[in-house]
Amino acid sequence: MSREIAEKLSNELSGLSAKSPEEILRWADGFFSAGECALASSLGAEDQVIVDMLQQEKLQIPVFTLDTGRLPQETYDVLEATRKRYGIEVEVLFPETSAVEGMVTRYGPNLFYESVELRRECCRIRKVQPLKKKLSTLKAWICGLRREQSVTRTAIAPVEWDESFCLYKINPLAEVTEATVWEYIRKHNVPCNLLHDKGYPSIGCAPCTRAIEPGENVRAGRWWWEIPEHRECGLHREKQ
Repeated sequence: MSREIAEKLSNELSGLSAKSPEEILRWADGFFSAGECALASSLGAEDQVIVDMLQQEKLQIPVFTLDTGRLPQETYDVLEATRKRYGIEVEVLFPETSAVEGMVTRYGPNLFYESVELRRECCRIRKVQPLKKKLSTLKAWICGLRREQSVTRTAIAPVEWDESFCLYKINPLAEVTEATVWEYIRKHNVPCNLLHDKGYPSIGCAPCTRAIEPGENVRAGRWWWEIPEHRECGLHREKQ
């Protein structure tokens, strides 16, 4: 990125914290050229809201998702419902077959329960590597992160530099509450994962996700056997 563009971006970022999610998305669509910015969707509630906003605003920002090979059927169902509802293509990324084969052969199919290190290795091969390959073609990626989701996300900003992948990360829902997310979903009849109705506010791979109990954090069902500070897969890291 040239110095001129960097200075322009720095000036514009200062005013984005007070903007609505739709305004942030419009800014991203206008600032980055076609093909430079994309939405990375987990097909969860927040990302479904962003997909709907992109369509409502008629923004030409593409959508992609990661298929780890261990997703619940309900996640595939919402992917298909999204394609049909909005008439869009969702690019589906897969991990390298040889890497998955080697990992499972060496450590077994349930390695993620054995240690934090092995769980992160599984996430690295199934999620981080294919994401990194995709992000190397972009200048910015859009995510559905919210500050109130977990202790690892309290410092996120609407737009920030992603040190892990060396591009800009756009979080249009950073300051949005869970209640507001669901209010939007109901108002616009947004397609959602049926597991949300069964106590799953955050949904990842099937063996690493459970329903939460009343009063638990919304991400308590992700890698629930680990302490909260470890519950990220490497796609999103806490700001230092």
